[in-house]
Amino acid sequence: MTKNSHFVRVLFLFCAVCAAVLFIPTGVGAPAPKTKLLSAHDPQVQELLSKMTLDEKVGQMTQADQDFLKDIGDIRKYYLGSLLNGGDSDPKAGNSLAAWTDMYDRYQSEALQTRLRIPLLYGVDAVHGHNNVLGAVVFPHNIGLGCAHNPQLVEKAARITAEEVRATGINWAFAPCVTVPQDIRWGRTYEGYGETPEMPSLLGEAAVRGFQGQDLSDPLSISACAKHFVGDGGTTWGTGLKKMLDRGDTRVDETALRRVHMQGHISAIRAGVASIMPSYSSWNGAKCSGSKRLMVEILKQELGFEGFLISDYNALDELPGDYKSQVEQSINAGMDMVMVPQRYREFFETLKGLVKDGKVPMSRIDDAVTRILRVKSAMGLLDKNRSQLADRKLWKSFGSSEHRQVARELVRQSIVLLKNDHHTLPLSKQVARIHVGGKSADDLGNQCGGWTITWQGESGNVTPGGTTILAAIRNAVSKNTEVTFSKDGTGAEGASLGIAVIGETPYAEMSGDRADLRLAAEDVRAVDNMKRAGIPVVVILLSGRPMIIEDVLGKTDAFLAAWLPGTEGQGVADVLFGDYKPTGKLSFSWPRSMSQVPIHVGVPNYDPLFPYGFGLTY
Repeated sequence: MTKNSHFVRVLFLFCAVCAAVLFIPTGVGAPAPKTKLLSAHDPQVQELLSKMTLDEKVGQMTQADQDFLKDIGDIRKYYLGSLLNGGDSDPKAGNSLAAWTDMYDRYQSEALQTRLRIPLLYGVDAVHGHNNVLGAVVFPHNIGLGCAHNPQLVEKAARITAEEVRATGINWAFAPCVTVPQDIRWGRTYEGYGETPEMPSLLGEAAVRGFQGQDLSDPLSISACAKHFVGDGGTTWGTGLKKMLDRGDTRVDETALRRVHMQGHISAIRAGVASIMPSYSSWNGAKCSGSKRLMVEILKQELGFEGFLISDYNALDELPGDYKSQVEQSINAGMDMVMVPQRYREFFETLKGLVKDGKVPMSRIDDAVTRILRVKSAMGLLDKNRSQLADRKLWKSFGSSEHRQVARELVRQSIVLLKNDHHTLPLSKQVARIHVGGKSADDLGNQCGGWTITWQGESGNVTPGGTTILAAIRNAVSKNTEVTFSKDGTGAEGASLGIAVIGETPYAEMSGDRADLRLAAEDVRAVDNMKRAGIPVVVILLSGRPMIIEDVLGKTDAFLAAWLPGTEGQGVADVLFGDYKPTGKLSFSWPRSMSQVPIHVGVPNYDPLFPYGFGLTY
């Protein structure tokens, strides 16, 4: 790293800490009062636990995917403690707000007919808003939030997400992700706030406060889940799926694991996070989902985590041995609830058999169920006088303009201005014609990225209520300014200037790893077509990570990294036209070429294209 890069990094981190301090005095950014310990609910929990049969206890430890429920009666038959909607697990009646709410109420009503009437914890991947539901506000992905480096606003966004999740009745989000990505070829890079532990520590804690509020029993609060414990962002190339990174092996000593990859989890625990999800990945060859060292000795005993551990989707299947030994290893290593989307019946019977055979001690079962019931008690789920069905009055604020305004502000603050030759930006709203090009200029799906309506995301008009960047530009300019558009950038001749919106198309875990991060040929052509028109060209890059951009950077007059901004494209136009001066700073260093990937932090003479903390303004 150059001396200048090191100085910028230190300055950025100093500013981030200062920002946290400055946000203390008022409003949502103020630290919540000291979180009530979850173990404070143990008297109620122990009374309930003493009444439970082994079947009822094992049921609390079992989470099925609603899409794979063989019969709704299985909720009662197996005393299920939890359901989830996986990435593509939608209500049978469709993806509307009403369909999601009706689905939740139907399943929760079934759980309330069990002998002890213990409600379901219902989980969903609300990772940048209630992003599975049509019409929800979709916030920027975490990589953008890291560049905004505003814990107050991150907390507010999580609070809004909690409210929109509760509008459907659901009470648990598998968020925030507090990973520290070290190799941007990883397809989950955008789920991380930044390449250093300071960002997930600062912003992950803010997100937990936003989801859970000052009291988990608040009807507008939901349980948060810090993920993935631990080291998922540090896997070694070639050790993961398809010999790439995802679900691979993190090969570092314990000191490095703690210093880099554990800090976000520590801050989440400090904020009172209700649940933590162990990672699919391994640490020095041992799967995290089967590691007693990680889950019990460090997380529960040393760090004092009082909530419960939930496995990732089918994660136990990746442990060594047959299914019986996989269950035995993970439960004895400290896993409390197991996400078994399809195999919930088999898991239930297998765990029961292991207890009866003395392979899993009853004390371990009681510990797991105690932890789960602590959270349910803290959430008010064990209060027999409180309705556990959805509050449909919350529908009125779902996807509201007020919620969208907060997302728009986050978009503004997340954008990083990388280049601005000849003071090209901000643009005038009064020019004769602006020509817009690029495959992502009028594509809401590309703006939002993965985990949007579908698991992997998709291009196109994926959800109602959003604003594409093209529409935002048209909204921003004067009535006398013509805005023309071509996806390939042609037709720019005679325009006052050109704006090309290029970048990645949606992807998520398992499918997002890339060996080569160069821009797609169609993106380069779109910029070339505009450049040939002899006009100033501004490029807006939509991506879930830094890309190799030297093929186009020299051809542009200004260059903006807008990440995956979500549904509120008007925030991008705010920066383009000077309604907001850019404040975003890179939370990842930006490589010149693939030879600088993975991150070369600490390597002598590391000279990235743009250093960590870089960002211009007007």
